[in-house]
Amino acid sequence: ELKKCARRWEIIVVDDGSKDNTAAIVKNIMKEEPKVRLIQHLPNLGYGASIKTGLNESKYKYICYTDSDGQFDFKEIYAFIAALNHGADMAIGFRVKRTDTLYRRFMAQILHLVGIVLFGINVKDVDCGFKVFKKAILDKIGPLKTASAITETELVTRTKKAGFKIQQLGVRHHSRPGGEQTGGKPEVVFKAAIEGLRLWMSLMREKVTS
Repeated sequence: ELKKCARRWEIIVVDDGSKDNTAAIVKNIMKEEPKVRLIQHLPNLGYGASIKTGLNESKYKYICYTDSDGQFDFKEIYAFIAALNHGADMAIGFRVKRTDTLYRRFMAQILHLVGIVLFGINVKDVDCGFKVFKKAILDKIGPLKTASAITETELVTRTKKAGFKIQQLGVRHHSRPGGEQTGGKPEVVFKAAIEGLRLWMSLMREKVTS
């Protein structure tokens, strides 16, 4: 599908310290397709750090990142490309009929409120793992400072603060076929809370000095 929507492309797979055979599978794919790249975190660094790594390694004009566990259908990218072609700088997905547990949906609502109250972004589903945007955004806002569940909030906040246009699009959400979600673990939530407060204070200092 990627070959149909892009003349030049690459796939960056960030293997965040997985204990299965993900790396071996990707390495086999790389033998046939040199445009696939593997980056490994050893040990596991978390979802936010994985996003940062992928973004820092990206080299083309447009960036799409998505989860690799079957929660989204990549064919939906065409609507996101259309949004960018019609003036948006960043297209953010929001999960329609989200299939996550009640607890995960509750945590998503907390993130939504945090985004509104602390960061001034009214985004329906800020941590949805399907986003497409222009690399020019990263070139302007610089490297992200967080590396936790709050990292996507930082990306969207800094994008809005820099004056870029953001559009939200609904995407179908599918249940994970396997694996364990770690986003709701107490230690993950605690780290995100601490980094969220630090990010808020950092943005306040930037506002004062600007």
